[in-house]
Amino acid sequence: MKRTAFNRIHTSLGGKMVEFGGFEMPVQYSGIIEEHLAVRKSVGVFDVSHMGEFEIRGEHALSFLQEVTVNDVSRLTDGKAQYSAMCYENGGIVDDLLVYHCGEHYMLVVNAANLGKDFEWLQSHLPKGVSLHDKSDEVSLLAVQGPKAVSTLQKLTDVDLSKIEYYHHVSGKLAGEDMIISRTGYTGELGFELYFLSDESIGKKVWDKIFEAGGEFGIVPVGLGARDTLRLEMGFCLYGNDIDQTTNPLEAGLGWITKLDKGDFVGRDPLLKVNQDGLKRKLIGFSLPERALARHGYNIRSNGSVVGRVTSGTFSPSLQKGIGMGYVPAGMAKPGQAVNVEIRGKEIQGNVVKLPFYQRS
Repeated sequence: MKRTAFNRIHTSLGGKMVEFGGFEMPVQYSGIIEEHLAVRKSVGVFDVSHMGEFEIRGEHALSFLQEVTVNDVSRLTDGKAQYSAMCYENGGIVDDLLVYHCGEHYMLVVNAANLGKDFEWLQSHLPKGVSLHDKSDEVSLLAVQGPKAVSTLQKLTDVDLSKIEYYHHVSGKLAGEDMIISRTGYTGELGFELYFLSDESIGKKVWDKIFEAGGEFGIVPVGLGARDTLRLEMGFCLYGNDIDQTTNPLEAGLGWITKLDKGDFVGRDPLLKVNQDGLKRKLIGFSLPERALARHGYNIRSNGSVVGRVTSGTFSPSLQKGIGMGYVPAGMAKPGQAVNVEIRGKEIQGNVVKLPFYQRS
């Protein structure tokens, strides 16, 4: 397994290490619920250096990205980022990703488990005049998330963090190191993602300074377990669970990033047909009573028949009840619709709810 520049830190803090996306990563430290609530109430730090970063350069870089992603890259200017996805020719999803406009080049941030597949797929569509480089091993990535994220990080930089808008980024020094400071995240909270040189000594310096700055706020390290519960409360999709090559972005609720009118792109024709014919199924959010816990793969039933399967499910620490997502026939996707989830042979009645589950105050 690969290890990030923070591996020694994770083990020294008692992080429970697991394999994820080919990396040894911490799933939790003090506990998933405690870490989750710390991010909602104050501030937490995630090592997400397992994510992949690709650099795109060349005179035709924009037209290339327009062809291989579903969002409209022409809307980006230097210092902006956008959430997007790549699709196969049949409309199935290759991966979801972030696209950064970095002035003279673009940066794509992809899921760790898909890194090799994504790189090969992009290479297969690469035209002359465009270069594609995998920079993943050269980049460390920390996510600092929560309502006290600005107060924590502002101590470490001259950049006015309050002026960085959502899905915008700047280059500057933080904790004495050059980095991209991005107003993005996977938690639904105010926060930043920090991209900088992957080096163990630099990583320790940055980590220690962030924790020193956040000490007065009770800053905590956060593992993959709480990252998953936080993203699910927001209804954010996870590749391999809620989206994959068998799902298209329209049925997955990602129509807002799928710009069918921007011109041609890979997968556009089948998506146009889906849009014209109407969706056969939709990804829904559902809530369950009390502590009922739905898991990935559990059946969703209605009137005695299986109508879908749970793609993601958890107990929500913020809402104190079971929540989940799954695909059901489009006619059953209206909020308030009753659905049953089969849990250990017993049907538990829940209801379709509008996403996100959690609304930040």
